[in-house]
Amino acid sequence: MPLQNLLEHRRSVRHYADTPIDPETVRRCLKMAQLAPSSSNMQLYEFYHITDPAVLKRLAEACFNQQAAATAQQMVVFVTRQDLFAERARAVLEFERGNIRRNSPPEKHAKRIAASEGYYGKLMPFLYARCFGLIGGLRWLISRSIGLFRPMQREVTEADVRTVVHKSCALAAQTFMLAMAENGLDTCPMEGLDSRRVKRILNLPRGAQINMIAACGIRKQGHGIWGERFRLPFDEVYRRI
Repeated sequence: MPLQNLLEHRRSVRHYADTPIDPETVRRCLKMAQLAPSSSNMQLYEFYHITDPAVLKRLAEACFNQQAAATAQQMVVFVTRQDLFAERARAVLEFERGNIRRNSPPEKHAKRIAASEGYYGKLMPFLYARCFGLIGGLRWLISRSIGLFRPMQREVTEADVRTVVHKSCALAAQTFMLAMAENGLDTCPMEGLDSRRVKRILNLPRGAQINMIAACGIRKQGHGIWGERFRLPFDEVYRRI
């Protein structure tokens, strides 16, 4: 299916048919979701693929029994895991060491590996660390001081970094929904939920956060989509400079 047709086909489906869907297809779509870009390639997320009817029922209740949740054949809970920053940084660094050796000229190995070690071994742990806002405050102070003299990233508080983590997770969620559409399946991203109850249902650790839940299934004809799609006129959102 051409990309434009795929994008036009994907809708937030609010009512699903009773037709079961293949969990392996959903799993493959989640694997494709990993191809989405992620800030610094840290991939601070997890995908919880829910097929158990009892758990689906509990999640629907945590989503206020909205129709998309109550009729979903399966669900995927997209979870951010900023608390795993040290582990993920080590994994990326280990990959980059081998990647550089395999794909860079030998004379550049040492310099590029050292740069990766500084980035993932020191900068990323400092950027993603949290401690009651104190580390974020220190990062903010350093950023503002350096920014007096040269361009500097300003969004470094703990709230800023949390936003970065959620944006990366949302990119994976969007990729998943497009992959599902390509396979003839429908989704609905849901943020209207009780995140504390969802975390309890899934037995998630304190450091995990709920990004969104995607209801999955096949749209019920005549009921799944609420009329025509509304988008603002393109000229209201497009700026060419």
